[in-house]
Amino acid sequence: MRTLRDINDLRSTLRAHRMRGQRIGLVPTMGNLHKGHLALVARARQHADIVVASLFVNPMQFGPGEDLDAYPRTFETDQTQLTDAGCDILFAPTVSALYPNGLDTQTRVHVPKVGEGLCGAARPGHFDGVSTVVSMLFHLVQPDIACFGEKDYQQLAVIRKLVSDLHMPIEIIGVPIVRADDGLALSSRNGYLSQQERTTAPMLYRTLCELRDALERGESTAEVLQRGASLLTGAGFTPDYLELRDETLAPVTPATRNAVLLAAATLGPARLIDNLSVQLPNATSSH
Repeated sequence: MRTLRDINDLRSTLRAHRMRGQRIGLVPTMGNLHKGHLALVARARQHADIVVASLFVNPMQFGPGEDLDAYPRTFETDQTQLTDAGCDILFAPTVSALYPNGLDTQTRVHVPKVGEGLCGAARPGHFDGVSTVVSMLFHLVQPDIACFGEKDYQQLAVIRKLVSDLHMPIEIIGVPIVRADDGLALSSRNGYLSQQERTTAPMLYRTLCELRDALERGESTAEVLQRGASLLTGAGFTPDYLELRDETLAPVTPATRNAVLLAAATLGPARLIDNLSVQLPNATSSH
């Protein structure tokens, strides 16, 4: 695997592969890799001849008081894991390479509607940071396909809309959540959890499973979500949101059948997110 930090090196390297007619796959990451990231690399490997992983802790998507400085950086371990996973190129630019004029005057990409509410409400400006850096990576790499995890469901929806609205010739592939044996969705932020908190954390997934089953039985959405919030609070979480949305993230209607149950909750220092698909049997409006 080649590790490249310079934009021109990346472009010239990929130009040679493109001229040979090779398909290029991209896996954007912020590092501190786990099996969820490696599943993205494996999926990209299935669809592309050359797999590029990017590693960049993007300051634009962190708000004031968030964990930018504390975010775990494990570069050498990440390199080893990517090499073992069959990645061909690691693009690891510096902040000054991507934002040479600083963040204050940087052009930003805003995806309306789908990036609002949920994590967009809790983390103002977060998705502008995501969509801007992903647009940059798409422009620099010009991949045929790009893989993103379904754990960040709203992020995936933002990126799908970004690609569609800007007519980018890129296939976006969502990759299912990779979970620990106890159900906890793998996340780089799980490392913030104490031993006791790590024991509690799978309650988020178990609660979502219970709520999904209740919704699929036709129970009242409002009552199910209220019960879920109480369960999480009682277990020691501070819920940020717990919502049922159409699979496009639009509000559910009586006609909605394919929905998604989305949650974010803080446990100790870690903000955990998760989601589950829900097959609704009939009208889902509160009653």
